[in-house]
Amino acid sequence: MQHVHPAPFPLLAVDIGGTHVRFGWADSIAGGLQSVRAYRCADFETPVQAAQRYLADVGQQRAVRVAVAIATVVADGPIKLTNSHWVFEANAFMRSVGADHIDLFNDFEAIALVLPYLSPAEYTIIGGVPPDARLPMAVLGPGTGLGVAGIVPIRGQPDQWQTVCGEGGHVTIPCATAWQHAVIAAAQRELGHVSAEQLVSGIGLPALYRAVAAVEGQPAASLSASDIGTRGAARSDPLAERTLDTFCGFLGTMAANLALTLGARGGVFIAGGIVPQWGDFFAQSAFRAHFENNGRYREYLSSIATAVITAPHPGLMGLMQHAAHADPAH
Repeated sequence: MQHVHPAPFPLLAVDIGGTHVRFGWADSIAGGLQSVRAYRCADFETPVQAAQRYLADVGQQRAVRVAVAIATVVADGPIKLTNSHWVFEANAFMRSVGADHIDLFNDFEAIALVLPYLSPAEYTIIGGVPPDARLPMAVLGPGTGLGVAGIVPIRGQPDQWQTVCGEGGHVTIPCATAWQHAVIAAAQRELGHVSAEQLVSGIGLPALYRAVAAVEGQPAASLSASDIGTRGAARSDPLAERTLDTFCGFLGTMAANLALTLGARGGVFIAGGIVPQWGDFFAQSAFRAHFENNGRYREYLSSIATAVITAPHPGLMGLMQHAAHADPAH
């Protein structure tokens, strides 16, 4: 019996985060993503409502295939988002847009899918050698939450890769210096167990700011994550600046742990909506020094590229690549 492959296009690509949902449309891989739009999740009761709004806005009626990246654990049955009120039901969503097939991915797994295809113009290297798609690669990054994933080449199958996806944003936050230890201790007094996401993310930045203030013996103003980032990156507020540098140091330690765990000698990429907003601050921060700060494996880590993804909508781009390689004619 001949296996029938579901048609890959027209494709509706959907990237559901904790704050925003992004949609893109593609009629073919050659045509690329079109009509990319973002909406606030809080403005809709359900993801179905947001999708129907998008289709109406761009003048489309139905997709043949849907690919969805979602910022939580992907499982059978209704999926409750970690940092949103939304509940995602795959079959109901697929029917609502008239599609015949749906693919579900974790949001950072979708970003990992595009790593082998990124051009040098789509990322900025922050230390190390150029990325190498022949070797395992990893991605992590702070947005509303903190995502982590990887992609590894399949041995003996050229130009074929397998994603590796978990919940690395919820690991216990690593401690590599006396300063990090003091900050974590201060955060523990407020939070109890401190996961990486509780300090190194959009939802975690205010808690990190308060912990840094406690260690510094200074009062903490009531600032949003956006305010802390803006003031810190502009170096107009010493406490916010110290908070951002601590944030970058933690992220560097986490990136190094990920590189060592996955063997990501092809490169470790930083994604998410926060770091690109900080401009040159990140490149000048403690990130790379903390990434290489590993006694016996300093040389191993110093040769690994760390890079900030600058391409817009890498999650949607990854979903596009998946659809392209799902096409038996591609």
